[in-house]
Order: sequence, then structure tokens, then C-alpha cells
Amino acid sequence: MKYNLLGNTGLKVSELCLGTMTFGGRGMWTNIGALPQDEVNKLVKTSIDAGINFIDTANVYSEGLSEKMTGQAIRDLGLKRDDLVVATKVRGVMGTGPNSSGLSRKHILQQADESLSRLNMDYIDLYQIHGFDPLTPIEETLEALDSLVKSGKVRYIGCSNLAAWHIMKALGISAQQHLAKFVSLQAYYTIAGRDLERELVPLLLDQKMGLMVWSPLAGGFLSGKYTRSGVAEEGGRRVNFDFPPVNKDKVYDIIDAMQVIAERKGVTVAQIALAWLLHQPVVTSIIVGAKREEQLLDNIKATEVTLTAEELAVLHEASKLTPEYPGWMIERQGGDRK
Repeated sequence: MKYNLLGNTGLKVSELCLGTMTFGGRGMWTNIGALPQDEVNKLVKTSIDAGINFIDTANVYSEGLSEKMTGQAIRDLGLKRDDLVVATKVRGVMGTGPNSSGLSRKHILQQADESLSRLNMDYIDLYQIHGFDPLTPIEETLEALDSLVKSGKVRYIGCSNLAAWHIMKALGISAQQHLAKFVSLQAYYTIAGRDLERELVPLLLDQKMGLMVWSPLAGGFLSGKYTRSGVAEEGGRRVNFDFPPVNKDKVYDIIDAMQVIAERKGVTVAQIALAWLLHQPVVTSIIVGAKREEQLLDNIKATEVTLTAEELAVLHEASKLTPEYPGWMIERQGGDRK
């Protein structure tokens, strides 16, 4: 297991991060997973034994139950809290009242305390806004997050599911007002969906921000369970929860290309998909979740897969984005400045 710095910080995180969306199972999250505590403990132990020091959860996962079970697993296993990097999020609906969601100062401060209580911890390593809130001024959000950092309840702040202009605006305000700034972005990125490369990847590299990848297997579509007929093996998540959206015809072509490489190397298609991400310079850590220990072990083995320049070229050709303006014009005009 390799360790990378999280953005422009001194914090080292493992190249794989344990995701916790399968923990518990309440509300809509039963479509993702409904693991009981003993199974949660097994996944956490398997991750730690493999060298993973990074765990990502959120207040909305299973309506708070995921955070509780994550904290319980750490205690049950006797893990040292300070050896771990624990991340959680705020933004989603956590009640029925008018202020039970969003990124207002009231909601952020309340949810930070509730997350700490559920996790049974006295600080959060990485506190992330889970998305964009069009009703709350970003200044209010950043000031609330900054107060959490100054109080010691939060070590670093990050964001998720934002557009490039959202992030750049926030970074500018943080610099101007001397507030804590976002050090990382958690975003959807996969060989089956490379949209991130248009605007966000150049921003992350320029601003030296970390990238945590969610749904690296495109909601299980790259797990090897799906065929061109569209019929999944029993237990495939997309049968009941067809998300994130993908261009299935194109993805089947990508899977065909990965299958050839996987067979040649004696590994799984899922491992090739994860290895491709690990070869992307912008990626800091890939969030992997599982319902079963064997799934997690398969994902962990992706860290041992090395792709050659030729193999990367084949995968790039199969999965590359269709050129869009202004990207193609910037590329055309920039040739003389490289």
C-alpha cells in the first residue's frame, strides 16, 4: 500500500480509502448495502491489515447509522484513533425541519457535533461539504468550516461534487479572508466516466488539491457482473439502483479492452479499472466499498497491478472523451507554449 499527501498538506493517506456506504442499511441506502456490525468489523480489519489508514463516511449514509458503525468498529477492533484518517461529510437531509439540510452555519455546526457523537470521536480529520447549496452564500459556509478548524473539532476541510468554478471561487474567498481552504475534492471518476478531466483535473493540479475518487467501478458496472445483454448476476447493485449514469454501449467497449489486458495479466476487470485510476497523477486515493470481504480483497489487489505505457494507451483510446469547446481550442492554441 502506498501513501500520498492529501493535496498541499503534510497529511499522508493510503492510496485506497475504505468507503462505508454499505454499512447499516436504512432508507434509500438499503439499495447500496445493509451490513451488520460483525461484517462491518471484518471489512475494517481487512482494510487495516492491508495498510489502509483512510476511512470515508457521511452523516447521510444510512441516516447516521454508518457513522455509528464505523466508530464502533474502530473501538471493537481496538484501533488507535490517531493512526487513522477519518473523513465524513455534511450537506444532505438529516431531519424534517427547514434547517435540516444545506450548508448554513447552523446546519454545519450542528451536524459536526452530531457526527462526532455518532463516531464517538473528539475530532474529524477531513470534514467535507457533500455538494453545492444554492441557498447559502459560500462565505457563510467557509466561515463555519473555519470555526470548526480553529476549535480543533476538524483538522482539514474538503468538498465533493462541485463544479470547477465553485471550487475556485471558494479558494479565492478563503485566501482573501484568511479562512481554512478546501484541500481535497471527492468526485466521481472512472475509466467509464472521464468527465472530470475537462475542467476539474486541470484545476486540481494547478491548485495542488487532492482527489478522492468515489464509485471507481461506476456503481459496480465495471465489476465484471454486467454483460452487453444488460443482465447482471444476482446481487448486482445496479439492478435496483442504476447509478451513476453511464453510456453503456461505450462502457461495454471499454470493458472489452480491459478484459483482454486482465486475461493477459491473470487479474480481474475490476482490478484493471482500479489500476487505471491509480496510474492517473491527479488521483490521491480511491474509495472502495464492499458487501463482502472477498470483494474488498479483490479491490485491494489492484494496488499490485502495473499497466504498461502500451496498455494505458489502449485503455485511453477506448475511453477518451469526445473533444468539446473550449478544450479543443485551448489545446490547439497552446501548442506553441509547451
